[in-house]
Amino acid sequence: MDPAAYGYRPGRSATEAIQTGRPFIGASLSAKSVQRLKERAGDILVPGNMGAWSDVCETLTRVLRGWCGYFSPGSHYVTDKAIEAHVYDRVRNFLARRHKLPARAIGPFTMTAVFGELGAPRLRHCRRRGATS
Repeated sequence: MDPAAYGYRPGRSATEAIQTGRPFIGASLSAKSVQRLKERAGDILVPGNMGAWSDVCETLTRVLRGWCGYFSPGSHYVTDKAIEAHVYDRVRNFLARRHKLPARAIGPFTMTAVFGELGAPRLRHCRRRGATS
């Protein structure tokens, strides 16, 4: 595990702060590693990628599941929300371009559609099921 990928800093757990009030060392992902993942997802969802959506989605799923498996320790909620929002935005724009919708149109690509029937992975579901299985 790359120690530069995590930031260790004092923090407070909600339960521990209530019970004892003492700080603990919390692990969170570094901004640089998150930015690299966002860039990699953006590289997959470029306008020039003419592959079938199922192939593009499979590649994106593989990247995100591998990232979940590598970065499993620590707290993920805030990071996962930021990455999911970025993936949703990139997927929506990617599919809107393919379907020749206006630039700001969501059309049929709502968040539930993108992460549901279209098959884009949610990070919290990858972590729940086990990213390496």
